[in-house]
Parts: sequence; C-alpha cells; structure tokens
Amino acid sequence: MKVSGYYKNTLTCSTTCNLPYKTTYTWYKNGQPVREDTSIFNVDFFNDDDRYSCGVKGHESLRSPAVCNKYCVTYTSHSICALKGSTVDLSCSYTYPSDYTVKTTEWFYRKKQNWKKISDNYAGRVLYLGNKVNECTLKITDLREEDSTSYIFGSSPWYSVKDGNVSLTVTDVVLEMEPTSVSEGNRVTLTCTTKCNLDPNPEYSWYKNGQPIENTNTNSTVHILSVSSEDAGRYSCCVKGHEAVRSPEKTLNVTCKYMR
Repeated sequence: MKVSGYYKNTLTCSTTCNLPYKTTYTWYKNGQPVREDTSIFNVDFFNDDDRYSCGVKGHESLRSPAVCNKYCVTYTSHSICALKGSTVDLSCSYTYPSDYTVKTTEWFYRKKQNWKKISDNYAGRVLYLGNKVNECTLKITDLREEDSTSYIFGSSPWYSVKDGNVSLTVTDVVLEMEPTSVSEGNRVTLTCTTKCNLDPNPEYSWYKNGQPIENTNTNSTVHILSVSSEDAGRYSCCVKGHEAVRSPEKTLNVTCKYMR
C-alpha cells in the first residue's frame, strides 16, 4: 500500500492487488486519522511539516509509508506484541530533503511524559540495523516487561512524534485452569494466555509435573473431557519455540468418585 505523490491537491491510496469496489480508506495526517473516504483524498493545503498516509478501514496497523515535503519516518507497524525473553525488530524507513546530510541517528523510548535515548538504558540489548540513508530498523533482544512502551526514531537534527510511534507490548505466558478442583468424570479446560495477540498466531506446548505432555494439540486451549485421578498434577504451558518462558504452574486437584 502506498500514497501517490502530491499533485494538484490530490493524494491517491493504491494497493498491489485489487480490493472490493466499496473499500473504505482511512486517511492520516501527522499520524492521526482525519477522514474515512475513498482512495482519493483532496488536501486543501499541504504544509511543509505535514505528512499523510493511508490504510484500509479495519486494518489500521497496516498503513502506507507517509508522504511529506520535508523529513518524515514511516514505521512498518505501529503496534507490536512480543514474548518476554524474545527478540523484536522495530522496522522503519525515513526520508529527508536531498540537500540534507544525516549526521547522527537515534531511537528514543517514552518514559512517563518524556522521550529518552534508548542507548542510555538498553546497553547490550539493542542493535541498530539501519543506516544514514533511509533505513532505520532497530533490534531489541532479551525483551523485558518494562520494555513495554512507545518508541520513535530520529536523525539529527530532527525527530518528531508527528509520524506516530511504535507501541511495543511485552507479554509473559499465563495458564488459566477452570475448575482447579474437580470430581472424576467431569471436564476441565486449560487455556494458555498472553496479554496481547502474538503475530503470527503461535503454537503452544503443554507440561504436566514439569514434563512435556505427549500427543497433545498445539492450540492455546486444551479440554480434558472426562477427568480421572491420573490427571491430577501440576500443569504449565509455553509458546512453542520459547520453552524457557513457561507459565507459572497451576495444580489440578481430582476427587475420586467412590461407588456406593
């Protein structure tokens, strides 16, 4: 998806494939939605500091790169969910006037109401994959829950929140068990949850008493349809491929059903 260049006060949002005729587009000015309309947007006045982008309504995280007259940054995704302990790329590109030479580049993270240099607090965990031409991707390793915040990129002497930011949510894994105490023959549901939606949809591994459960589905939910005394024990789960980040254990207590 891209916005065609400014021509006679008109911007055009285009895609690489044909979308339904009545598709509604969301237009953004300086990172904020300003209109829901067709793929054509008429701009009354294009200020040098303004930047415009577009997206398909209902898919707001997939925006086009911004168009602008001066300096602007385009983030591949404005919202990222990542697993604690994993690695994430904050991908972006930037444009600037042809007569400008990039001297320094820097990523910033939001702390309370202020923007702080990421190099001051993420030592040993960040790697800048960009350059001083047009790429500005940042890699963060060994993610921690306190890394959940907003991030922006800037190159000296500019950095601006007008281009929006990347909102990163770092999640751990939690096991929900319903119920935790049950009589033989009843049903129990185990659900492995995260506080944001991981992308792509992950597969899950399941454990009982610290050992992998064989022949169990890899979905986020497992049903034990008819509980027996052998099902009693300590259960946990994790996202497949991230076995080091396992949920805290939950204990299933099973009461035997005696014949009268």
